[in-house]
Amino acid sequence: MPHTLLFISAYTGLGGGESVQLNLMAALDRSRFALHLATPRDGGLPQAARALGATTHVVPYRGVPTWFLPPVWMRLPVARRLAALARLIGADAIHTDYHSLPFAVAAGRACRIPVIWNAMGWWFPVHAWQRRFFREQIAQIVAITRAVRDRWLGAEPFMPRERVRVIVPGVDPDVFHPGISGAPVRERLGIGSDVPLVGMIARFQHVKGHDVFQAMARRVLDRMPQARFVVAGENVFGVSKDEAYKQAILRAARDDPALSAALTYLGFWEDAREVIAASDVIVCPSRFESLGMVHLESMAMARPMVSMNNGGPAETVLDGVTGFLVPPEDPDALAERVVALLRDPALRARMGAAGRERVLAHYTAAGYAQQMAAVFEGAIAARG
Repeated sequence: MPHTLLFISAYTGLGGGESVQLNLMAALDRSRFALHLATPRDGGLPQAARALGATTHVVPYRGVPTWFLPPVWMRLPVARRLAALARLIGADAIHTDYHSLPFAVAAGRACRIPVIWNAMGWWFPVHAWQRRFFREQIAQIVAITRAVRDRWLGAEPFMPRERVRVIVPGVDPDVFHPGISGAPVRERLGIGSDVPLVGMIARFQHVKGHDVFQAMARRVLDRMPQARFVVAGENVFGVSKDEAYKQAILRAARDDPALSAALTYLGFWEDAREVIAASDVIVCPSRFESLGMVHLESMAMARPMVSMNNGGPAETVLDGVTGFLVPPEDPDALAERVVALLRDPALRARMGAAGRERVLAHYTAAGYAQQMAAVFEGAIAARG
């Protein structure tokens, strides 16, 4: 009999963390695991999970804030509803995001099943009243990069670093491969295959650095007026602050004569692979990335990356081999590396091939699922 896993997520849109979760679900061996997903409402994430064969459940709740008091939030009614769901489906383990943690832990305790927290961000502070909760009530914490683990634990860790296991997610190289056509994107832009194109894929959020990308684009245009730029992504979670940021970015692009002619914001693009395939270079100007799924996807598709040298990209991108890493908030350095790649097709091809080799060796979804399966089965066995 396969083990039954209950995934719990407060998010229903599709961002990088949700892509990690979907890649994991797609790659887990169904002879070993039956998959269920609980979310507060329907949306892009549960719809995609259903397409993968997972059973989805709507359990209305609001995600916890960073200051949550574990003893209080663990007693809220949603914890009992999740426990009832876990019993109903015969769950053997729970996989949860941060904003569902106290509910998931309470449900796990009520059902006597282990809870695994997949830590995908470092920005959630650990308050004094939460330390015992994290140390004692979560069976296993898995961070997606060393950067996430180290920043979350802080300079003076409140628990041993070895308690937080690092397993870097991966992509399916049979889905993200160099044979994808970028023609639909170039047709949308009205350009031929010979026009240099620089791409970016990110949701609208200040940390993603659209403003840095635009500053970089102006510098590239000074040296290569024929270059074009394309950005795909939306305000996927509908946050008002992110919407204000989005409108400011779009307004800045419209009001700049050079950018208005050379830069296109696509909004949501159904198949992000087409954006990667259409681009000669993919740029990530983020101020910080916990992982940066687009880095792995682009490398798998043999596209060189130019990224900020911080967070997850500093662990996945090999500077000078699979792409270039530059200091954060430095559009001049970004532009210099982008121009170097646009002017050297052989360098792009060499870095692209090296990137795909690196993904195949270290960052496949199958490899990630294998490691996570061992975590699930180990936690279930320890419960027994």
